[in-house]
Amino acid sequence: MTTTTKRYGLVALCLLLAGLVLMAAFGNGSGNAYPSAGPTDPGQLAGATAPAPAGAYGSYGDYGASASASPSSAGSGSPGGQLAVRVDEKLGSVLTDGQGFTLYRFDKDSARPPMSNCSGGCATTWPPVIKDRSTMAGTGIDSAKLGEIVRADGTHQLTVGGWPAYRYAQDTAPGDTKGEGVGGTWHALAPDGSKATGAGAQATPSATATATTAPTATAAPMPQPTQQPPAGLQLSIFAHPQLGPIMVDANGRTLYHFGKDTAWPMRSNCEGDCLKTWMPAAPVDPAKIQGVDPKLVGKMQRPDGTWQLSINCTPAYVYSGDKGYGDALGNGMAGGLWTAINPQGKPATGK
Repeated sequence: MTTTTKRYGLVALCLLLAGLVLMAAFGNGSGNAYPSAGPTDPGQLAGATAPAPAGAYGSYGDYGASASASPSSAGSGSPGGQLAVRVDEKLGSVLTDGQGFTLYRFDKDSARPPMSNCSGGCATTWPPVIKDRSTMAGTGIDSAKLGEIVRADGTHQLTVGGWPAYRYAQDTAPGDTKGEGVGGTWHALAPDGSKATGAGAQATPSATATATTAPTATAAPMPQPTQQPPAGLQLSIFAHPQLGPIMVDANGRTLYHFGKDTAWPMRSNCEGDCLKTWMPAAPVDPAKIQGVDPKLVGKMQRPDGTWQLSINCTPAYVYSGDKGYGDALGNGMAGGLWTAINPQGKPATGK
């Protein structure tokens, strides 16, 4: 009996030790069943998303975007880039973003104080223009007019003259103005933040004369002539009573050459304050020219990235003091350095 009892006691001890070993093994396995990170984490609730990595919300975070903003809301809209002025046949001077798309303002917004009332579905149709490090004033735009507001999603929206700026989703190509007049509350932006209404919105010549005073220290919108050249033409000829035939743009403004510019290589020497009085003329569509040899017509890129019309391989400008169709008040200024351009691309002399 003593030997048998010892034998059973030894077996029981072995079984106890084996059980302890198995329990330890299962304990280690259960501790490794739930990794601390990774997309296959069994401890993560169904439908939950892993925390976004640093920088996942884009560069807008550099401007203090709200931490609660979602990636989709923080990335809405598009940066303004290098802003530019385009002369539209109907609307006159229109502000565009760096890609050439028309910028708009909303009558239900406020400029004083600057405030946007376009959100949700409205902001899908009218994406806010984002103001970031790439946004800057191009030729003919007063940088003092540019500002920003912080939207509810934390993005910084560009303002012009206090008015929040937008693009229109249905404008599919640079130069489109399909958003003009939508709902009676959306309007293309002029360079100073006002509505781009063109010459047709001016009630009388006297009102025009009041609005287009002598150039000041800040850039002003291009003056709108009291009459218009033939519809649909971007470059045509006007018979000036003293100078003879001269070139005019889509809005009837006389085109000029500057004696300090060069043709080979083509270069503009009108910079800084000069551009507040002499605005670079916008490039034209070769199919919308009348009375001028298309071979004389080209364009050049300015240092700020914008494009300027060239005539006979020389940059062309319009004068801020010209108020009416075919005015040539800038001819002969600066000791004869500024000259109106005749159909051959040379100084107009009336001879």
